[in-house]
Formats: sequence, C-alpha cells, structure tokens
Amino acid sequence: MNPDNLEKSFYSRASMYSFFIILIVFVTMFLGTNQFKHIDLALSGYMVAAGVCFIGLTFRIVAFSMRPATKAVDRRSRKNLKDKKRKKRSFKAIAVTLFENIILQKFIFKRGIYRGIQHFLVAYGCMGSFIITFGLVFGWFHFTLVDPQHYAISVMGMKTIVMDVEGFLAFMIYNGLNWTGGMCLIGLCMMFYRRIKDRDLHVTQRFEFDIVPLMILLAVTVTGLALTASAVLFHGTLYMTISMIHQLTVVTLLIYFPFGKLFHFPIRPLATAVPMNYQVGEDIPLHNCKGCGKEYAAQEQIEDVVSILKENAFDLQLDDGSYLAEYCWECRRKMRAMRQMNLLNPRSKDPYAPLDTNTGISMPGFSKKKA
Repeated sequence: MNPDNLEKSFYSRASMYSFFIILIVFVTMFLGTNQFKHIDLALSGYMVAAGVCFIGLTFRIVAFSMRPATKAVDRRSRKNLKDKKRKKRSFKAIAVTLFENIILQKFIFKRGIYRGIQHFLVAYGCMGSFIITFGLVFGWFHFTLVDPQHYAISVMGMKTIVMDVEGFLAFMIYNGLNWTGGMCLIGLCMMFYRRIKDRDLHVTQRFEFDIVPLMILLAVTVTGLALTASAVLFHGTLYMTISMIHQLTVVTLLIYFPFGKLFHFPIRPLATAVPMNYQVGEDIPLHNCKGCGKEYAAQEQIEDVVSILKENAFDLQLDDGSYLAEYCWECRRKMRAMRQMNLLNPRSKDPYAPLDTNTGISMPGFSKKKA
C-alpha cells in the first residue's frame, strides 16, 4: 500500500503514527502478558497515562519533523547515508557522537564537572525508571514463581533468568526503582542547589519552564522512595495513601512529559545526525567567506542554512545578492558595525564630516591623513 494513500485514511500524519504506536504497544502487551493473563490492575492508572504520553510524544515528534530545519537535516542525512564514498565516515560519526554525547554526555561535562554529574545522575536515573516502569506497566517483563525459593524473570512471555528469592541478584532487581530514584534524588538536589546559588541563572531561568519540571520529578522521586521507606522501616504505615499520591505524581509527569522541557529527552539522540552531515574532511568541500575568503564551515551546511532561512521568509539577503550566512563570524561583526555607523552607504561632500549613525547618535568624523 502506498504510504500517501495510507495517510489519507487518518485525520493527519500524527494521527496515523499515533495509531501505529498504540497498536505496537497493544501487540507487545498481548505477547508480554501471555494473552493478558499477567496484567496488574493496580498499575492501570500508569498504563492509561503512559498511553497518553506516547500519543503526545508522537504528535510532538511529527510536528518537530515538519519544521524546515528538521526536514533539511533529514534530507541531508538520507543523502549522506546513501553516498558510498561517505557511508563509512557517516556511520562512524553517528557511533562516535552517540557514544560521546548521548552515553557519556560529554557536551554537558564541557560546561562544568558539577553540571555534568548532576545531569548524568538525573538522565540515567530517569532512563532506568522509565524502562522499569513501562516494562512492568505494559507487561513486557514480569516475575513468575518457579518454586518457593526461586523466581523467573519472563521477558515478552519467555522465561530468561531464574534467581534465588534471597539472593544478591534478586535484591538488586527488586530495588531497581530505588537505585534509579536515588540517582534522581541526588541529581535533583544538586540542580536545585545550583539554581538557588547561581545568580546568573536567576536572570535567564523561568519558573514554569525550568523549575516546574524539576519539582514534578522531585515529587515522583520522593513519593516513590517513601513507599519503600513505609514498607521496610515503618511496617506499611500510610502505604496506601503514599501509593495514591505517588500514582498522581507519576501520572502528572507522564502527561506533562511531551509538552514541557523534558521533551528534549527523546529528541536529543537526533542530534547525532548533525556531526555526520556537517563534518569536515579532505573530500568534503568547505565554504569560503564572501568577505575575506577564509574557509570556516562545510559548504553543505551553508547551503542548508540559506535554504532553511528562505523557507522561513527570513533569508537575510544582502544588496549584492549574497546571504549573510555566506560570511564568516568576523566579517558579520564588521558588517554589523559598519551598518550601525551608516558607513556602508556612499558619503557625499566632505568624507571627514561627522557620522550620522542608524541609531540616531552623531559621531565625530575621522581626521585627514597627515603628510
């Protein structure tokens, strides 16, 4: 079936992809729960919220993919991956970027060790929590009793590992959410401390955009760890109340996830395409600045920037037909200063007369050359 004809069966492209995402989740639930025999009804609230989260993420990702900049990167990525001469280099660039920036998160550590540690803890704490939560909620894995002393981990309906109930492996797996929650708690405390102490952040941060997601994550983490504390330390005191509060915070997080700052989490891996597309090498043509002639970027990158700005009706075309993106940073600064001082226009009469700048400020003229 033609994809275009298939899309006409739905209200929009986002609706079509959302349908297939939910269909995939439904099929994997069917397989993982052995035809829905191992569904935990106590997790039904999380299940509905997770479905809403997946639909919201699908709509946001589809909307993101329709942006001119994203489409340009997508076109360039497809072209480079099909190019036989650059295929090996492209896949190597993807692997290196994925390992360094996504797994090791070097791009954050370059901004400071403290920021790197806090982001690393929160990122991996959230990833681990999401994997465990979605796995349990959708029945992708569950625990099956083999005998009074052993449990088996069933993944997608197949038994994989048999472990001793009192063993070290069982202890680590049973407390998986506690380990990931502890990582999140430490990282979130570091983030709050930095945002309280760093005065530079007070100017740029926004409460609803920067602080609210941290508060939601902190609420989920604290209430989740409180469940364990209630069960282990206080003999189940207020366990049901804490459980309902925790479920409310998790549902809030899942519904908020696609529409706030946390949306960068599923989008960040797409950044691996940028180094692949705009890498510099002997067989990749570089762009020469229209002003000074210096090589400063890949020719493909400049072409994409010009086309993206054109699609946004913001091409920044100059009087001579060139584009601002075709000039290096030094030349752009010079051009901006010259334009602000009104020195790009031809001056009549006395060339040493005072300058009438575009900002309405009169500047004294330049003196004549001395003999």
